[in-house]
Amino acid sequence: MVLSGYKHGGDIYRNRVRVDFSANVNPLGTPPEVREAVRKAAEVLAPYPDPYCGALRAKLAARLGVEEDAILCGNGAAELIYSFALSLAPKRALVPAPSFSEYAVALEAAGCLVLPFPLVRERGFRLGEEILPQITQDVDALILCNPNNPTGQCVEPGLLVQILERCRETGCLLLLDECFLSLTDREAAFTLLPALRPGDPAVILRAFTKLYGMAGLRLGYCVCRNPELLIKMSRFQQPWNVSTPAQAAGLAALDCGDFVRETLALLSEERRFLEAGLRELDIPFLPSEVNFLLFQGEADWGEQLLAQGILIRSCGNYPGLTARDYRIAVRTRPENRALLAALASLKNRKEE
Repeated sequence: MVLSGYKHGGDIYRNRVRVDFSANVNPLGTPPEVREAVRKAAEVLAPYPDPYCGALRAKLAARLGVEEDAILCGNGAAELIYSFALSLAPKRALVPAPSFSEYAVALEAAGCLVLPFPLVRERGFRLGEEILPQITQDVDALILCNPNNPTGQCVEPGLLVQILERCRETGCLLLLDECFLSLTDREAAFTLLPALRPGDPAVILRAFTKLYGMAGLRLGYCVCRNPELLIKMSRFQQPWNVSTPAQAAGLAALDCGDFVRETLALLSEERRFLEAGLRELDIPFLPSEVNFLLFQGEADWGEQLLAQGILIRSCGNYPGLTARDYRIAVRTRPENRALLAALASLKNRKEE
């Protein structure tokens, strides 16, 4: 029995999948150092995990240049999205569309009215200054994804600062999801972290999931320099929400600098390879700044590719997109070649 419909990528358990392009996880997998840390942590499972994630928060704080008390860890970024919605209980929230569907689900679960802010396909679904007048005292929260999922577009740094300033003026809460930012080569230029001031009504969300191939461990965190907001969010978390192996994995991952550099080089090269392949096939796509691409095909392409063991993400359930929109992760060269060959076959069949 399926209790609720699963509307995300990575559903490899109910499908016969040879290559998964539907989940935007590092194609290099999990760093060896992280796997070893998990193995060692598995030997000390009897004690409860540290409920405060003290060592991990300390290491993150030193890395990010913020206070330890400004960091809250979670059982994946998803838990923190729900903690934000349920604890702060906004009545009206502005959410660009298309964007990650779980924002609206969490807000609606908290009894919040979601106000979609449509992004325009002809402009590449980029967020522009037209969002600023919409941030009023009548809007309790704004949720942004940077880079946006599933479009792969970053919000310009100058606009982000303007949005933060507008939130300061109106008291609107800002949840900025930067979970994919570490998978770009411009993280330092696009993050809002340096602009945060004590007391700001802003929460920045991040995760270990994608970059370090840790989706199965569930580890995320948020940065907020407003103690009142963070304390409220923490009260809506279960005790011992981050397991001992997950905390150990996070500590180990933060030392994997060579792995990160190798990943970014691979993703940059392979994204260009996929874009060139789609362009050669005359398949419309949106140039991306991260490790996935949004393209348009036929409504049955997802099913036809799955029959070949290739899983891609249908985006028909995203507001503003259609059943012809698909998201694909950037993977290794042999896998990317296989996908492009399969797409070429579908394209040729359509044209016959």
